[in-house]
Amino acid sequence: MTFIIFLLVIAIAIFIITYRSSEKTNVYKFINKQVSYVYNKYTPYSFKVIREKVKELGQEYTTKQYIIQGTVFAAGAAIITYLYFYNILVSIIYAAVSLLVIPFLTYLRCKRIYSEFIFEQIQVYTTNTIMEFGTTQSFVKALEGVYESGVLEDPVKADVKTMIDMAYENGTIDESISFFNAKYDYYIVKNMHQLFLQITNEGSRDSGESLENMSQDIDMLVEAVYRDRIDRATFHKKFLQFGIVLYLMVMLVQFLLGVETYNEMLNNWAVLLLLHGIIWLNTYFILSGEKYYNEDVGAE
Repeated sequence: MTFIIFLLVIAIAIFIITYRSSEKTNVYKFINKQVSYVYNKYTPYSFKVIREKVKELGQEYTTKQYIIQGTVFAAGAAIITYLYFYNILVSIIYAAVSLLVIPFLTYLRCKRIYSEFIFEQIQVYTTNTIMEFGTTQSFVKALEGVYESGVLEDPVKADVKTMIDMAYENGTIDESISFFNAKYDYYIVKNMHQLFLQITNEGSRDSGESLENMSQDIDMLVEAVYRDRIDRATFHKKFLQFGIVLYLMVMLVQFLLGVETYNEMLNNWAVLLLLHGIIWLNTYFILSGEKYYNEDVGAE
């Protein structure tokens, strides 16, 4: 315990020294500057791109929302751990540690939103390319029609433009298709491209029926994905409720044993270790559920 207090004092001292050496006089601006510096230095480039797109979509949390989230996490951690240990210092430490979860949850949430956005763009790309091909009977002309229609957004729109440029440069669509397939690993994309490749290279007297069947497959896939999102959301709500109940099971233990008996047990280091283990195990359980809820959304 003494070592933990020593670390907290060192951290506070480092912050004060760094702040004093800064030209900024506003505490909020100083903290925001330091956080931004660390984020820009250590965040992977891919996630920066994802988060910028989330901001562009208007689904990024505001500063106020992050403050509320942090307050709820810190207050919840402090209350729950106090019910476990009846120790204010331990509650403060857990409240501070709980704030470290926010960047991880932000990462998962942004990836989920970005994944949903990309899937919707792929749906638009495949559906409209099939429709354009029905009119132009040319894969490259169909791509140009989809690109110029304005229904796509970056990064898919930029990649479609790359496909068009590659097709004109190489005189074939093979490399264009390989490029897009590698970047967007969806079977509806690969199946559609394979069909267009076959039609372009081998010819087809009656491709209308095949394209119609593919359009129906896309519609069925989209319906299944949106149904899965609804199921995930329902599961997520119930899962969080269950996780909170698990944290509060200590109240049942205290009710059965009596508060005085429970407090006496807290003098045993093995009991303390067990209680800490329960908290960390339940936290891992909840974070694993959050990871499942936010990952592979819209994927096939």
